Amino acid sequence: MATTTVAAALLAASVGPASANKAASSSPRKPTVVLVHGAFADSTSWNGVVKKLKRDGYPVVAAANPLRGLSGDAAYLRQLLASIDGPVVLAGHSYGGSVISNAAEDADNVQALVYIAAFLPEKGESAVELSGKFPGSTLGETLRPVPITLPDGSQGADLYIDQGKFHDQFAADVPESTTDLMAVAQRPVTSAALEEGASEPAWKTVPSWVLVATEDLNIPPQAQRFMAVRAKARTVEVRASHAVSVSRPDAVADIIEKAARTVR
Repeated sequence: MATTTVAAALLAASVGPASANKAASSSPRKPTVVLVHGAFADSTSWNGVVKKLKRDGYPVVAAANPLRGLSGDAAYLRQLLASIDGPVVLAGHSYGGSVISNAAEDADNVQALVYIAAFLPEKGESAVELSGKFPGSTLGETLRPVPITLPDGSQGADLYIDQGKFHDQFAADVPESTTDLMAVAQRPVTSAALEEGASEPAWKTVPSWVLVATEDLNIPPQAQRFMAVRAKARTVEVRASHAVSVSRPDAVADIIEKAARTVR
């Protein structure tokens, strides 16, 4: 009797979880959301967005954008995308928009692109060119360049936003207690990265969504609208600073989830 009971228990333990796993695997798997930060930020700028996406059942990866050069940054991201099984929704903020546009062109698993107060460059266009296409950007006067030697031995510059100007320029709708930390932890971008022309963009073939931050002082809202219309992207506007992923994480997560729901 005892032997029979133990055997039954072992059988239940082995069959039960397997059956549960089989049932779980038969339910539709949500796409992985890959988040790419831009200049003067890091992956923690997505923290509020990640919380909502994870709560809603999405696998999430927040990529560490090198910010060294557009082609190299895109190549780095492309390798990360290749390591992910299943469909991907790829979202980029600011300069990260240029990076996802380049990286997704050769990434077959990327099925939706989401641009958050971001650049959607045409082939040959640079971030510098697009930010100056319409009036409204005050970024240039807040930058602090630091001379550096690039990996190929050439001379360049890392660009930081002056810490004393960071709040008003980058994240005016975020509490200063938070922006004080963001200013210290900001990741610099090379001037070469912002000046490099884009390759053939993926938004021409991959469905795209755009969130326009209407109080943006880095990328003028008019420029964001221009790029969204050109890409025929589904667009929403949010009253927010350039740091919209920090100040309005729910709005950012919502547009990402709208894109994700179209993925099959």
